[in-house]
Amino acid sequence: MSRFEKLTHVLWHCQYHIVWVPKYRYRVLTGDVAREVHNCIQVYSSRLGCRVIELNVQPDHVHLLVKVPPKVSISKLLGVVKGKTALRIFTKFPYLRNKPYWGNHFWAKGYCVDTVGVDAE
Repeated sequence: MSRFEKLTHVLWHCQYHIVWVPKYRYRVLTGDVAREVHNCIQVYSSRLGCRVIELNVQPDHVHLLVKVPPKVSISKLLGVVKGKTALRIFTKFPYLRNKPYWGNHFWAKGYCVDTVGVDAE
């Protein structure tokens, strides 16, 4: 089995390691909140045609190793994942919205992204 995937006119293998944090890096990604974030990332990534290779939700940050097709930009992927996940978290856990520091934003602005090359081991 090849590590490459196919679209109509392209053979590709684009893996990215992405890290992002909740606003103010508060340690809120625990228990049910962490499980919901994990599930949301899986669902919203797959809707864009991306495949999650590894996903690790820590109390104050998220690590995502994902294969992204060339037709999807990283900013589009993270915009959808962070936006939809925040809406879902605030809906499912309304007590988080009541904290005065959130201001309707669950995630901090920005993210860190790095490519994963051929010699990833």
